[in-house]
Amino acid sequence: MNADAYSQAEIDALWRVLRERRDMRHFAPGPMPTGALQRLIEAAHIAPSVGYMQPWRFLRITDADLRARLADCVEAERLATAAALPARNDEFRRVKIEGIRECAELLVATLMPEREKHIIGRRTLPEMDIASLGCAIQNMWLAARAEGLGLGWVSFFEPDEVAALLALPPGARPLAILCIGPVPAFYPRPMFEDAGWGQRLPLTDILFENRWPEGVGGTPTAYE
Repeated sequence: MNADAYSQAEIDALWRVLRERRDMRHFAPGPMPTGALQRLIEAAHIAPSVGYMQPWRFLRITDADLRARLADCVEAERLATAAALPARNDEFRRVKIEGIRECAELLVATLMPEREKHIIGRRTLPEMDIASLGCAIQNMWLAARAEGLGLGWVSFFEPDEVAALLALPPGARPLAILCIGPVPAFYPRPMFEDAGWGQRLPLTDILFENRWPEGVGGTPTAYE
């Protein structure tokens, strides 16, 4: 028996939150529980980061006009994305992609400026700053689900436009608009899966041994 392993109940709880995490777009009225936002930020901040650079920065959006302008940015990109999907334009337009106006809390997750100074682990892979912020958001997502709160990652926006709205310093880059708050119910499956836009790939399609199998390419998605 591994003395460092968690109890079976704790392992089961971990796997439950991993399986039940959802990208939420529907939110219920009402505020966040006291201290919940602080706990989610703490969960993000204890995430691993390449070279311990901790590139994440979060802006809490409390100004109603600014929230509305961010929603307008997202709507513009949603329509542009729909136009890029001529075969499924109308279908995509019916899919709800965000809850910016309804969620209890709205955060914008950004990469910090002057990231080029951090070279450990990034000399040949500079994009590892993005991977690090992704880890922070995943931590927050799982912590939110464990507390019965929804979180939705919105990536439909023009980064330069959002950066200007938020007066970000040169070099900082917005990567996610995060909608957080109580939800009426968690989706039983990922929303895009239910809407027929794809399905979870089997493990045999994502795990190879030693070398890439001959003749195996990427799997086309239903978005094409």
